[in-house]
Amino acid sequence: MLPWTTYEAMYDAALNQPEQFWLAAAKRVTWKQPPVTACRTREDGWHDWFPDATLNTCYNAVDRHVENGRGAQAALIWHSCATRERQSVTYRELQGRVAGFAGGLRSLGVGQGDRVLIAMPTMLETAIAMLACARIGAVHVVVFSGYAGPELARRIDDVAPKVVIIASCSFQGQTVIPSTPVLNEALAEATYKPQACVIVQRAACPAPLLPKRDHDFHVMEQSVPVDPVILRAEDPLYILHTSGTTGSAKGIVRDNGGHAVALALSMELIYGCNPGETFFTTSDLGWVVGHSYGVYAPLISGCTSVLVEGGASASAIRKLCHEHEVSCLFTTPTQMRLMRQESRNLSEPVLPALARIFVAGEYADPTLLDWARSYFRKPVVNHWWQTETGWSITAHFFGLPEDEPVSLMDDIGRPAPGFQPVIVPSVQGEECGEIVLSLPLPPGCLAGVWKDRKVRVPTAYLDETGRYYRTFDEGMIDPMRAVHMLGRSDDVIKVAGRRISGVQIEKIIASHPAVYACAVVAAPDALRGQRPVAYVVVDPKMECTPSSEEIIRQVNNVLGRWIGLKEVRFVQRLPTTVSGKITRKRLLVS
Repeated sequence: MLPWTTYEAMYDAALNQPEQFWLAAAKRVTWKQPPVTACRTREDGWHDWFPDATLNTCYNAVDRHVENGRGAQAALIWHSCATRERQSVTYRELQGRVAGFAGGLRSLGVGQGDRVLIAMPTMLETAIAMLACARIGAVHVVVFSGYAGPELARRIDDVAPKVVIIASCSFQGQTVIPSTPVLNEALAEATYKPQACVIVQRAACPAPLLPKRDHDFHVMEQSVPVDPVILRAEDPLYILHTSGTTGSAKGIVRDNGGHAVALALSMELIYGCNPGETFFTTSDLGWVVGHSYGVYAPLISGCTSVLVEGGASASAIRKLCHEHEVSCLFTTPTQMRLMRQESRNLSEPVLPALARIFVAGEYADPTLLDWARSYFRKPVVNHWWQTETGWSITAHFFGLPEDEPVSLMDDIGRPAPGFQPVIVPSVQGEECGEIVLSLPLPPGCLAGVWKDRKVRVPTAYLDETGRYYRTFDEGMIDPMRAVHMLGRSDDVIKVAGRRISGVQIEKIIASHPAVYACAVVAAPDALRGQRPVAYVVVDPKMECTPSSEEIIRQVNNVLGRWIGLKEVRFVQRLPTTVSGKITRKRLLVS
């Protein structure tokens, strides 16, 4: 049970007594050697959390729940929107499959510190492979299953995996995409050559196994099971590459100890989700949300996690929430827009078990949140985090008994414990600017970046003083500590010396009932320096289509004509990263 009743009491405890705060938080985790020290500065200047402690993440996510009487509880429930398959495994079944596959990896020579690259869609076997790596101290590197051969080859050369694991196929909608041709192309192109490949055979497209190179995943699960290996808290758990929105993709390294503590605390403090309840994230396991809240956080907390392969429709999400009595739903604004579009043909959902809905990945405008609250009749909130942080920088705290002010509900929330945001204005005297975070970052954040086969200090994220982590997001902080997001640093538009966030303009455009999605970018302007240009996707199910003049008038009425919006381009879709974030840099303006 949380010892605080208010946000201020919780945040002040983490700010003023960080050692005591995090050592208390660490009691949610089972340690072989409990921590005595919370945070220590490394020789390279970065920070390790719980450096004198030892544990195993897989044990915390699986074995201890079997030992404590949860063996018969569902641990993972999987549905495929492509094949209509469904599977459920209890904690006891998961323990057996993970321990067996970990033994199979060990038989292939995989040991502590070795990398294992997993290029699979969201499947039970993906989670089993991740947990098996954690069990023996190997470092898993999950990558998007839809990458082409050259991109997969770059990931192989970056992390030098001893083993590569794939499924025999993935799906785009209902279309089967064989995976072995991509694997063969990647291995031919990559400079580094893995020792072995493991293939999950799928009924839709079985793959021929090459002698000496390939091994059957399910046969390997029958190997002699192995026990969890005791690891130092600062030992790496996984490497996950960023989406590339801040430039080239970087391999973010996550540790074992700090990661387990942060996620266990977040399930109780932020999501209000208790052991035995069901958590459902629509994220692909290849993204950070899938890592943190598809696999590790729910399992470490003794919850049941629902996983979905492929894009789930509004009706499918409703059905899954109802069937599995989901307490917390975690999704994206893009998925929420799809649900809004489909909901016109559906009755209002009756989901008594669903307590609250969280959205992240990109900013959700208040209009979308209002629709979701009206439709689900549940709290629906934004929160803000990054691949690099692994959990929320800012959030709304449903584990605290005191109700949060309604005025905060449309924003991205207040800082989670240990995060200390500071505004660095680009123009002296302004209240808004880039949001930076005071070091050290709290547990669960990046332990470094992967470079030259070593964990390096993430210098690309530090300001010139070396005292702050740069988020590359712009915003402002109000007296209640609430953070108001304006957008990425390079999304801020400078019009005749005045700064306006593209997100501010997008909020207004998105409030039009016929607008499905939109993005605003800066174009060069000979007179005013820059001017905004809006790209708008119209909801195809709406009978009325807004005109450019209507959109411009709507923006002018709210912000004023000084904004200078004169150009609205209607498009069929917006460019996104494979994780669904809008890539405004690709919206080229002539």
